[in-house]
Amino acid sequence: MFTGLIEDVGRLKRFDRGGSLCRLTVATKLPVEELQLGDSVAVNGACLTVVHKGLDDFTVDVSPETLDRTVLGSLRVGDVVNLERALQLGDRLGGHIVTGHVDAVATLETRQRQGNAEILDFSLEPEALRYLVDKGSVAIDGISLTVNRVHDRGFSVAIIPHTLEKTTLAGMNAGRRVNIETDILGKYIERLMKGRPEKPGGLSLEDLARSGFLS
Repeated sequence: MFTGLIEDVGRLKRFDRGGSLCRLTVATKLPVEELQLGDSVAVNGACLTVVHKGLDDFTVDVSPETLDRTVLGSLRVGDVVNLERALQLGDRLGGHIVTGHVDAVATLETRQRQGNAEILDFSLEPEALRYLVDKGSVAIDGISLTVNRVHDRGFSVAIIPHTLEKTTLAGMNAGRRVNIETDILGKYIERLMKGRPEKPGGLSLEDLARSGFLS
């Protein structure tokens, strides 16, 4: 579990890929000595497991499923990546609940200055777009952001200077593909509303009223 608050922008040091093996080695300013083998680290929003660590880097395995569902496979040595260690009990949840399970890939269409912020507009497939709402939460390459506006083809976000400085968004140009994780709460609500095989109608307004959610 993560918050979407990026702790460090690391740099891809090695990309070993061959047969069924795929490993990324990432150089970082994070305290590598505090990492344990088996710990989870979000790399551009994808939850990966630490399998080796050096003095200032760590190595993670990447499964074929992760390569299929994310943009990690397009990374090249020297590329920068957003890093966040797993949330600990008692930590402040400054962003939103992020699982590190990427739902889809979006494409940056435009970016423009608006006051002290930059507006980034992304195109996104309808299957994932339906979980986004105006002023809701989304994780872009692991960064917790507020959805500025949802439109027919995608959505936009407003990025303040601090976020640009502390993440990979600063160097992102139109055409760049990014990992998207939608708000998990929306997915659970949809599942409950659809119902189960024994109750295919799902939750109704009457159900919610009986439970005290509606007055």
